[in-house]
Amino acid sequence: MGLSVWSLIAYIAAIIIWNAVFKRNIGEAMGIGWIVVLLFGGSKMGDLFWQSILFSARQETIFAALSFVFMAYVMGKTGLIMRMVNILNSTLGRVPGGAGYINTLTSALFGLMSGSGSGCAASVGSVTIPWMINSSWPKKMAAILTSGNAGLSSSLPPSSSMFILLGAAVVSSQVTTGALYMALLTGGLWTLAYRLLLVRYFVYKYDVKALPADQIKPLSETLRTGWTSLLIFLGIIIPLGITIGPVENMLVATKSFGPKALRSISLIVWIPIFISWIAMFEGRKYLPKTAAGWLDFAKGAAPKYAVVGATLFFAFAAGEVMTKLGLGKDLTILLKSFNAPPLLMVIIVGVLITLVGGPLTSTATVASIGAVGFSALVGVGIAPATAAAVILIFASTEGASPPGAAPIYISCGIADVDPASTFIPLILYYVLPIIVVGALIAFKILPTL
Repeated sequence: MGLSVWSLIAYIAAIIIWNAVFKRNIGEAMGIGWIVVLLFGGSKMGDLFWQSILFSARQETIFAALSFVFMAYVMGKTGLIMRMVNILNSTLGRVPGGAGYINTLTSALFGLMSGSGSGCAASVGSVTIPWMINSSWPKKMAAILTSGNAGLSSSLPPSSSMFILLGAAVVSSQVTTGALYMALLTGGLWTLAYRLLLVRYFVYKYDVKALPADQIKPLSETLRTGWTSLLIFLGIIIPLGITIGPVENMLVATKSFGPKALRSISLIVWIPIFISWIAMFEGRKYLPKTAAGWLDFAKGAAPKYAVVGATLFFAFAAGEVMTKLGLGKDLTILLKSFNAPPLLMVIIVGVLITLVGGPLTSTATVASIGAVGFSALVGVGIAPATAAAVILIFASTEGASPPGAAPIYISCGIADVDPASTFIPLILYYVLPIIVVGALIAFKILPTL
């Protein structure tokens, strides 16, 4: 195995030991993992140190995750969450676990529109996580469900990962865009069906019941007293409306704006900013009126930033170091060296893609080993369109792959949950089962078009 593969193994081991054995927080563990990976750089360690620091400092996802922590804090302090939840419960409070089903279905719809796992967790989670928590879902499960559902953005077409994979010559020569679209659409729907069954299991396991009738107020009453809380949907609708659909086409065609300016508008940055502004305006009478009050307000939010910020910063830094060490190339050589039967090869490809998806994004994962994974699957008899769809389904575990998946930290920030406490459940409920679903699709046990 290449040096970078050993660095990946050492990175995962260091994080587990520091967090699980020494019981230190996940932010520290990710920092230790980054240092361990740097040691593999040898004489280039100094250059890799600065390159990885600069790379992390430029990542908008870190700013976005911290913004969502602040957004959730403001929504709670102003009472906006409860006013909005009262309205939602007036409509679906009689359905046991209704908020979890809406979270899953809305994540699928968002995935069809945007293809962004972080954007999905941000948009869907900002509304449904508070709703779930206030309708008897455990806080940790609300974060886990949202993180796990973020993968629907990569497993449903179209997505950036899909087009990156199609950009590889070995894939485009065997698979048309239409064929991959249909294979991925039906394959993605199988992953959606699994997630819906999982919600039903969670409702049973955690005894999530419908709200008692005396806690469900008439819709007319909750709208009258809290209709302004629904203004936070503008914080989602405005960025989405600008970047997707007719407005997007109009702005792209405008000389004074154009495609470059449109690409600079980030959903995961602007959604928390808009929602925070709206929450502060809507709940302004609940905000401090003095300088001392604002100081206490800021102190209350500060502790929530440390773990989320440090964890994501070191995750991106370590991922960049491993990329510079040649992780994609080394994994390609490793995959080509296997001479395994079809079932074992599918499992090997799934596990490798999932491991790489931990420190990297799904797009980076597909870019680095997507093509060679595709070739490995086709080489053992998997139909080309199906093989391409399976690669993307494996890569969709990125949203739930500890320790570096951004949707985990966005969801946990909104739910105010320790991210490390979600790692094992995410692996058990989402990462491993999605690999199994991908394998079943590869062998046509779960058919695709």
